[in-house]
Amino acid sequence: MALAVRVIPCLDVAAGRVVKGVNFLNLRDAGDPVELAARYYEQGADEITFLDVTATVDDRATMYDVVTATAEQVFIPLTVGGGVRTEDDVARLLASGADKVGVNSAAIARPALIDEIADRFGAQVLVLSLDVKRLSTSSGSGRGSGFVVTTHGGRVETELDALDWAREVINRGAGELLVNSIDADGTKQGFDLELIAMMRELSTVPVIASGGAGSVSDFAPAIAAGADAVLAASVFHDGELTVGDVKHALAEAGVLTR
Repeated sequence: MALAVRVIPCLDVAAGRVVKGVNFLNLRDAGDPVELAARYYEQGADEITFLDVTATVDDRATMYDVVTATAEQVFIPLTVGGGVRTEDDVARLLASGADKVGVNSAAIARPALIDEIADRFGAQVLVLSLDVKRLSTSSGSGRGSGFVVTTHGGRVETELDALDWAREVINRGAGELLVNSIDADGTKQGFDLELIAMMRELSTVPVIASGGAGSVSDFAPAIAAGADAVLAASVFHDGELTVGDVKHALAEAGVLTR
């Protein structure tokens, strides 16, 4: 029996407000995170993802407050990422109302963090975020897949091949992969289907496709490419689409949704 596909609105939060840009640049205010999360819950969202895009110590307290306020009125899983560096950060987010925690930069800096979180809290709590960028043909790096893992919102390229890193984090205990295409992010030109397919081929855990959703017709191809869930931000924040619109389009394409 096929598993139902999840539709996940994503809220990038900075200093207690939702922000959105293109390719992670030129961020603009998109509203109050608690109000937006409640709206998407009412529209039928399966989960909500919060990403603290500044993730500084000063903003961290604000994020805990946002998570708690959201969990009090939104009764679907909440994933929170950004600035998670230790097991204790995970414990505090879970205590604040998060159901899952996203980790990116800290895991790249110290991969053992993945093992520690999975061992203490279980793989189902750990979502490994991969901000992935296509290598330019002129880079000459020779990294196998043609995709590289980035940090700092796509501005800093690591030496990690995206597929090699995905295999490693799964082996270390990641429960899901949130695969975000930096090239497609905010462009509304569609998901990177090649990237999704490559991740699906290697992954033994659910793959969440992120980056590039622009119309209802963009979501079914991402599922066909291998995504278990689809995540979007701008199209929901701007009111161009509702969660119901996306689910209707997926159903019309023969995709089972919740």
